[in-house]
Amino acid sequence: MEIISISVDKETLRELERAQKALGFKSRSKLLRTTLASLLNEYHAMESMKGHMDSVFVLTYKESEKHRISDLLHHFEDSIKTVIHQHHVGICLEVLIVCADAGRIRELFGLLKKDKGVRSVSCSVL
Repeated sequence: MEIISISVDKETLRELERAQKALGFKSRSKLLRTTLASLLNEYHAMESMKGHMDSVFVLTYKESEKHRISDLLHHFEDSIKTVIHQHHVGICLEVLIVCADAGRIRELFGLLKKDKGVRSVSCSVL
């Protein structure tokens, strides 16, 4: 097994350790390996999609980021067919129904996944 090094801020480390304990992982390394495996499975599923797809995105982000996230989503208004928006104590939750070519869905997912303002994003293909 290879050893890699990552840098995280103190708050992220505290959260990681809380998650480790709460989820019953014996080490941070095991938790991170499991998390990386999940990310890679998600990536491989996205990469294998072909043709026209109907999908459901669920994303959360800080309410202070709503204008920037809205601007990002407007670039996909041709593909986003339905939006459900909910507020909860400084956090926005959005459910998007997206109908588009697989490449366009991958593009949207990638932009949301790497956006610093997005707390979480998931995509289910129908």
